[in-house]
Amino acid sequence: QLQLVESGGGLVQSGGSLRLSCAATGFTLDYYAIGWFRQAPGKEREGVSCINNSGSFTDYADSVKGRFLISRDNAKNTVYLQMGSLKPEDTAVYYCARSRNYYCPATWIASMYDSWGRGTQVIVSS
Repeated sequence: QLQLVESGGGLVQSGGSLRLSCAATGFTLDYYAIGWFRQAPGKEREGVSCINNSGSFTDYADSVKGRFLISRDNAKNTVYLQMGSLKPEDTAVYYCARSRNYYCPATWIASMYDSWGRGTQVIVSS
């Protein structure tokens, strides 16, 4: 059964760090790009980062560039999002999603991703 499971969320102070994990089961991660999205209360879901199937290409939303780092370990079927210099505005539920292709979509359109995890909550206190 195809499944994506996020973990690693929690409560952290402003300026702190967290590492999120996205574990994939039921399919071979090697063939797909994986994206991270987030949704804050009362706001629309937004794209955060994406990594292609081999890890040779990464993309970031302007709001997280220089603070977040996406990586993957295909042998472990897991994608990571290392988040640093966290700000209260980073507070959201974070989701990982499987792209329909091996490459990252040019835009952060949710329909370009066909499978989603249930999310992990990140709260950054000021």
